[in-house]
Amino acid sequence: MTTDSADTQWTVQALLDLFDAAPRGQDEYTAQTGPAGEDQRQVVEGTQVLAQSIVAAAKRFPEKSVRSVYSVFARAVMVGAGPVELGVDVVSEGRSTATAVVTASQNGKRCITTTVLADVPTDDVIRHHLPRPDVAPPEQANVASMPMAGRELRLVDVEDVNSPDEVGPPELYAWLHYDPIPARDDLAKALIAYFTGHLGISTTMRAHPGIGTSQAHLTVSTAPMTVSVSFHEPVRWADWLLYTHESTQVGAGMSYVRGAVHTREGALIASFTQDALIRPLRRTDTSIKEQSRL
Repeated sequence: MTTDSADTQWTVQALLDLFDAAPRGQDEYTAQTGPAGEDQRQVVEGTQVLAQSIVAAAKRFPEKSVRSVYSVFARAVMVGAGPVELGVDVVSEGRSTATAVVTASQNGKRCITTTVLADVPTDDVIRHHLPRPDVAPPEQANVASMPMAGRELRLVDVEDVNSPDEVGPPELYAWLHYDPIPARDDLAKALIAYFTGHLGISTTMRAHPGIGTSQAHLTVSTAPMTVSVSFHEPVRWADWLLYTHESTQVGAGMSYVRGAVHTREGALIASFTQDALIRPLRRTDTSIKEQSRL
């Protein structure tokens, strides 16, 4: 996947290759940005860098399992502007748990920080989990256009997630199918985390007539600012995944969404949250090409 080819098609396997950050020194890793999307957007998905940070942390703590991550997207990573450099600052490393802060930089500028908790899973003392919502199965859901070879996306009771005219409660149920499904634990968690930032803003806007993500970067400024993910062991699946999104608050230019990831069989494998920016487009931003705007 070259960073300058407009004709390069995104595939699940190529995405997993992007996630697989390579060691380059003591507690240092490097990863590529990949090509621009179909809309030629030049801003790298923040959750792509989050996924790369998960892999870097997993390689730093090979005897442990990544259990939770919290990312702050402070500065945009740009397509083709140089590799992503990942520095792992170990805060604590014990027999049972380890904590690190992974800093993603591009051209010497810090862009994204991710706090990672890893541990050695143990046997249950007690166990329960949030049941999977009783929604229509993927066969009865609406096919959504989000091009990537090897990925299928279907939305429950939503036809056009980007439309300002399709109004409903601030919740969204998305069925997702990947091929291939990674066997490596770190890549599986990276893939789970990658999609947690994609539909949160659409979920929030859905409750408000006349506003939709089709207007993003054109008349409104939108961007995920934080994402947190907790992985509930074991993270394994073989079929469709259901991403549940619920927007519990929006105001003062920010929205908050919480969500869960269930397997089709009903196992809860991850929970997540997102803080996102939703603001009027500043006049100064109109001088920037729309593909590079927030």
